[in-house]
Amino acid sequence: MRSIWNGAISFGLVSIPVKLMNATENHSISFRQIHTADGGRIRYRKVCELEEKEVAPSEIGKGYEDADGSLIPITDEDLAVLPLPTAKTIEIVAFVPASAIDPLQMDAAYYLSANGVPAAKPYTLLREALKRSQKVALAKFALRGRERLGMLRVVDDVIAMHGLLWPDEIRTPEGVAPETDVSVREAELDLADALMNTLGEVELSSLHDDYRAAMEQLITAKVEGGVLPEAAPAEGGGQVIDLMAALESSVRAAQEARGAGVAGGEADGEDAEVTPIKGRKRAASAPKAAAGAKKSTTAAAKKTAAKKTTSAKSTKSAAATKKTAATKSTAAAKSTAAAKKSTPKKTTPRKHASA
Repeated sequence: MRSIWNGAISFGLVSIPVKLMNATENHSISFRQIHTADGGRIRYRKVCELEEKEVAPSEIGKGYEDADGSLIPITDEDLAVLPLPTAKTIEIVAFVPASAIDPLQMDAAYYLSANGVPAAKPYTLLREALKRSQKVALAKFALRGRERLGMLRVVDDVIAMHGLLWPDEIRTPEGVAPETDVSVREAELDLADALMNTLGEVELSSLHDDYRAAMEQLITAKVEGGVLPEAAPAEGGGQVIDLMAALESSVRAAQEARGAGVAGGEADGEDAEVTPIKGRKRAASAPKAAAGAKKSTTAAAKKTAAKKTTSAKSTKSAAATKKTAATKSTAAAKSTAAAKKSTPKKTTPRKHASA
């Protein structure tokens, strides 16, 4: 990793030689300007206005433009003699909690590396002191022609420095907030909380630049003559008419995306419940619907009871009929037997043998 600055950290009477290296890099796809008629490259040429000719970078210096338009040359030698103690020093001025730093002040990030073997001991001392105190160091340093404000903190086993904007470089948000008085109901806040809990957390390493990937695909298709990617469907926008309905839909969509189901379930071990909507027109008809449901249930219960009673009566009637038929059959049988018994038998006259 190439260093862009060499100097030292001033930690009280302790001086720590360090090298400064960029901690971030830009992966954006850059474009060149071209002439659309023939594809020729459009370049910016640095031309002297007095001589009207292009000049080499080695002949270009710095100059301050005064109020009357005149230019005052400023050389590197002039800058070198400035009474600036932070020209080659990262001067720590205070140790504060990390929460005291406004994220709006965050600028570029750098890694600080111990410059040489003698720097290892004081470097480690400062690193461990920052870890134990759970604080960050505020420092002043000079880089690329200006003095800057920085914040030193520990990342793994390395001291990192974030460039900070000066407090007067942060603009006040005047006229940014909505000017209309808006009241938010508890039910809306409950749904917003449910949506936040359902979405949960995310691994930052899983996020990537979709625009850059699509741009690379487009460039590859242009070079190889392939099929150009189709435009993504436009997402619905515009004015939100029913905020509660939108929140409800968002919660359900998030639950489905996380496999929790529409009716509500666990998302990473936490239940995300949808708070019933209050004060809406549809909610007003709920008691009527409940009453109707109650009546319907009662009628169904009565109908079932009546059916059971009818069935029971039918069963008893069938049993009684069967019993009566059996009784009659038995009586008929007895009567027939008695009749047979009382009927005299016919005698056949015997023939006598002759003497």
